[in-house]
Amino acid sequence: MGEFLEAGVVAPDFELLSDSGEPVRLSGFRGRPVVLYFYPKDDTPGCTREACAFRDRDAEMVARGAVVLGVSPDSVKSHGRFRGKYALPFSLLADEGHDVAERYGAWREKTMYGRKSMGIQRSTFLIAPDGTVAKVWKSVKVDGHDVQVLSALNAIAGDLHELPS
Repeated sequence: MGEFLEAGVVAPDFELLSDSGEPVRLSGFRGRPVVLYFYPKDDTPGCTREACAFRDRDAEMVARGAVVLGVSPDSVKSHGRFRGKYALPFSLLADEGHDVAERYGAWREKTMYGRKSMGIQRSTFLIAPDGTVAKVWKSVKVDGHDVQVLSALNAIAGDLHELPS
């Protein structure tokens, strides 16, 4: 279990398979901001609310030049079903061995009902166009997180427009 990456460091490059089975490499998005969000499990209540919130803000994120990528330890097949069921317009990446989550610090010890286990801590990394981490949310609360991410995108773009609530 590694420490969370901090703002200012270069985001580690990786290649994972997307929900369509195609390889996606982080460095392929250099020159654009990337919203890289780690979530525990496909088609569960909190993860579905988070994915749908990003879906509903996708046009605003794309207008800011951003790419959204969701990462969890679920399989390519599971991601494909989840993406299709909720019409998610962005790729979901399969980190089945949780290597990428470990490098970003999102693979953590968790306690639920008094039992400890390892798993994804819901977290988001905003990666600037130059490949550095611009902002980190280490323990995401789903409600309102999409607006926080849009505000941070505006800050790195120098855009001061008001965001809808």
